[in-house]
Amino acid sequence: REQIEENAKTYFAQASLVLDPARTEIRYNSEWSDPLGARGMIQLAAKYTVARILEREDFTKRFKAGTPISVHELLYPLMQGYDSVALKSDLELGGTDQTFNLLVGRELQKDYGQEPQCILTMPLLEGLDGVEKMSKSKNNYIGITEPANTMFGKLMSISDEMMWRYYELLSFRSLGEIAEFRKNVEGGRNPRDIKVLLAQEIVTRFHNKQAAEDALADFNNRAKGGIPDDIPEVSLNGAPLGIGQLLKQAGLCPSTSEALRMVEQGGVRIDGATISDKALKVDAGTFVLQVGKRKFARVTLA
Repeated sequence: REQIEENAKTYFAQASLVLDPARTEIRYNSEWSDPLGARGMIQLAAKYTVARILEREDFTKRFKAGTPISVHELLYPLMQGYDSVALKSDLELGGTDQTFNLLVGRELQKDYGQEPQCILTMPLLEGLDGVEKMSKSKNNYIGITEPANTMFGKLMSISDEMMWRYYELLSFRSLGEIAEFRKNVEGGRNPRDIKVLLAQEIVTRFHNKQAAEDALADFNNRAKGGIPDDIPEVSLNGAPLGIGQLLKQAGLCPSTSEALRMVEQGGVRIDGATISDKALKVDAGTFVLQVGKRKFARVTLA
């Protein structure tokens, strides 16, 4: 429960970048789920059938394939639906992957004599890879509390085709403006110019206009092979240090295996020189270490 409360503080801080904190209330569903008890849980379960639960697409596929479905998974839509009952919800928001659970909430509200809530679903946004949905666990995400430079760089890294999807789901520009941008690109305009406008809009929303302008300048500097002004400074011991360990200890790679993979792909530089030797031992000194286009550290190795 302590971990849940700590997570809730993080979520609230993030939501406050969009919602007015003074008009936002946080509720914990333990308020109504804990008092349910065994009797209440059975009474709730009696209001829905297995046949209806199995109408959920992923359950249907797994049932037909003979893949095990745990009982607690079947109960989850009911518990989420009961949240709507407890809150007397008028409107519930969610991704399209939550449509079934939101509809369960409507049905339960009818059973409890309430007016069924309206539901508003949004398409899921693909991550930076352009394939999987954006997720922190898949490391293909853009965090709304990330530094402006990081946010800008990640937005600029999406493909030109995926850019239009981001425009449609994230931008406050009208569909007419976006359509005009498409015509401009089809007419020969560099899609990078249009992507810059998107990146500036998003960074301005979660930071401010000056941060967006500074992020653009930083991005252009990096694109020319320049070194950002705000790179972290790291002090390490153990020279000479293997390149894999160096990258890991400097915080630029999560593991030595990932570090060596980046070396193999030509994505590692020391003071601008590309490193290709995975067995390299780096001597003591101060130098700029770079992984990929966006990760830098000024390292002092003793």
